[in-house]
Amino acid sequence: MTGHYRALLVEEKNDGYAATITEMAMQALQPGQIRVRVHYSSLNYKDALSARGNRGVTRDYPHVPGIDAAGIVESSTDDAFAPGDRVIVTSYDLGMNTAGGFSEIIQVPAAWALKLPHNLSLKESMILGTAGLTAAASVDKIMHNGVPQHAAIVVSGASGGVGSISVAILATLGFEVTAISGKTTATAFLNQMGASQTISREDFTGDSSKPLFKPLYAAGIDTTGGPLLEAMLKMIAPSGTVTCCGNAASASLNTTVYPFILRGISLCGIDSQNCPMDWRISLWEKLAGPWKAAAIFEHYQEVRLAELEPYFDKILNAD
Repeated sequence: MTGHYRALLVEEKNDGYAATITEMAMQALQPGQIRVRVHYSSLNYKDALSARGNRGVTRDYPHVPGIDAAGIVESSTDDAFAPGDRVIVTSYDLGMNTAGGFSEIIQVPAAWALKLPHNLSLKESMILGTAGLTAAASVDKIMHNGVPQHAAIVVSGASGGVGSISVAILATLGFEVTAISGKTTATAFLNQMGASQTISREDFTGDSSKPLFKPLYAAGIDTTGGPLLEAMLKMIAPSGTVTCCGNAASASLNTTVYPFILRGISLCGIDSQNCPMDWRISLWEKLAGPWKAAAIFEHYQEVRLAELEPYFDKILNAD
């Protein structure tokens, strides 16, 4: 196979890492692979880590980051896909140790791809991206475990990608959503996403010495770990569910067994990277259908591949 395409290649230079637009040579498709012309990707925290040389995300450089991609199949060696199919590829090893979505072309195992659902555009799928898939998995887990209609649900890290999309989905489904955010300027944005109220991190955690708090919420979605998750567990009503998908605040969890043995609550981990394909397809169908929240698609910034470099530091610094 001959031909070239452009990609954002990260290379180690002068004791640091630099990302530049580089012309790449097309590789021959291997059995079970598809070649996708990328139309959109999305920027995640993990992408920024990879772009700055984090060996916990990416082992070897030079490397093309981008854990999300959406585009059109150009060629396939798998009968499940044909040229012209519109597809979404997120997570698995894409953008970590396999060249990712910050490129005009990706070549990946067909098993990593799914066909774009009806009622969702390629652009909309990447406004959602891995954050949307993670949020949908969190909401789905809560719904599967049972939650009363119009119940109160709390979301931590609500101004971030997973948190804000979770707020919007839950509000669309008719729940009363309390958003927790460390950003004092985020209230108006979270109201637009559907939050009934916004609480600061400090006000939410309160007196952390208490083993239990008043049960205020039927369920919770935690994206931060650490003290916020610890406080959330203490506030969930009997038989409620909390999902956990991040560790931005801390990877440690200091709690007691009381929320579990006195209220019978469940703590469910969310791993969207290795989400089984049948569940993944179901979640994308919901995101394109009954869980499609208009507010999500009103808040995004679109940049070209050549303009992406400065955004890595912005996302790492939470700007």
